[in-house]
Amino acid sequence: MGSCVSVEQGSVLQPHNKQYDNNPVGNGVGTPPRNLSKPEESGTNSTNSGARIPRDIKDLRKSPGSSDIDIFSYEEMKLTTKHFRPTQVLGEGGFGIVYKGVIDENVRPGYKSIRVAVKELDPESLQGDREWLAEVNYLGQLRHANLVKLIGYCCEDEHRLLVYEYMASGSLEKHLFSRVSATLTWSKRLKIALDAAKGLAFLHSADRPIIYRDLKTSNILLDADFNAKLSDFGLAKDGPMGDQTHVSTRVMGTYGYAAPEYVMTGHLTARSDVYGFGVVLLEMLIGRKAMDKSRPSREHNLVEWARPLLNHHKKLLRILDPRIEGQYSTKIVIKVANLAYQCLSQNPRGRPLMNQVVEILEALHEQAKSRGELDIFQNGGGSVTLFEVPKGVPVKLLETQKPHKSESERGAEARSYEQPTKRNKTEPLPAKDVDLYSPSFADADLNDDPVSTKVEGVR
Repeated sequence: MGSCVSVEQGSVLQPHNKQYDNNPVGNGVGTPPRNLSKPEESGTNSTNSGARIPRDIKDLRKSPGSSDIDIFSYEEMKLTTKHFRPTQVLGEGGFGIVYKGVIDENVRPGYKSIRVAVKELDPESLQGDREWLAEVNYLGQLRHANLVKLIGYCCEDEHRLLVYEYMASGSLEKHLFSRVSATLTWSKRLKIALDAAKGLAFLHSADRPIIYRDLKTSNILLDADFNAKLSDFGLAKDGPMGDQTHVSTRVMGTYGYAAPEYVMTGHLTARSDVYGFGVVLLEMLIGRKAMDKSRPSREHNLVEWARPLLNHHKKLLRILDPRIEGQYSTKIVIKVANLAYQCLSQNPRGRPLMNQVVEILEALHEQAKSRGELDIFQNGGGSVTLFEVPKGVPVKLLETQKPHKSESERGAEARSYEQPTKRNKTEPLPAKDVDLYSPSFADADLNDDPVSTKVEGVR
């Protein structure tokens, strides 16, 4: 394999759920690297801006870069993964195979025992040295509670491996769409959305903004307590500086998540990430994948099908994921849907900034917590979710609840709203992108709610 000449990526926009997008970095419990000065606390963030950033593999070998990450030999990687035993495989993606492992004194004398995920670059992968180096450069310089920690790497001969903290609960994708996984409760979804937003906001607020460029459910990993962290920085890119309005680059990412203006022009901004976040938020609300060709043709693209329904709350409630029915406040879920609507604006300037998204989600999360809505329907902090009748609630209340509607029934109801109908002159016109920050669906029973998704100062 030849060495790369820069960290500029060279892959193109790729469809979702193909061979190269099965399960990026696998599962595991987060343990800080041995040589960090102190354990990272929730909300802590830092950048090693003074460290020299290698531009190619040859440069990396001369100047390893950040002292916060360890450099491993290939022999140590074999010991860590039990010689890359098939039973250690966590998943396989475009980068290559991901293994679980343990680094302890048997691997390197004096090393504190930690569980890790080891990602090995496939020499024939569509991705290559460029994205591997980008991952080392970005995660080697960045530290934040909502970014997966890069513990170290191996760059020996033709071998390219990355060593991450182990994320015990796997990916958000697995919990949302796997039939064998336990249901992801509404409270967990709201917290995961907040965590992912914090990670993106941190990247966008760096000395030189960093555009993540590949936000999707498979790249959001969950630790044992379901704290969410962004992983896979192979497509990350430095954002515009000074008078620049954007950076021009080859279009890369995943179909269904990439912002429309970026796909059309190659102009990349931080608001491209905001669009991707809106897609993920929509997936968590509806319980469907961004692209799903197993559904009727009009529903292949989740954004095209669902976004027009988000600011009509009666229609919204009919298309919400039925697995979270009864777990949420209608007022809060409507505001989360309005936030997704804003993030998915066709006009980039109509989207909020990620720090504004964080403020909105924090307020909604606190409001849900104050109302006692969080974790009512989940059994402990594990991944198993059970329905439990709260103490003091008469069983008769449960007997009068309406049964869950089937997927086909919900889909038929949603499609019925897409049929053209004659409009009375007295009916209001649909909401426009320019009015996104004044929720068009707010009615009298919502006006007394102290939390608003209106963002000030955005034009």
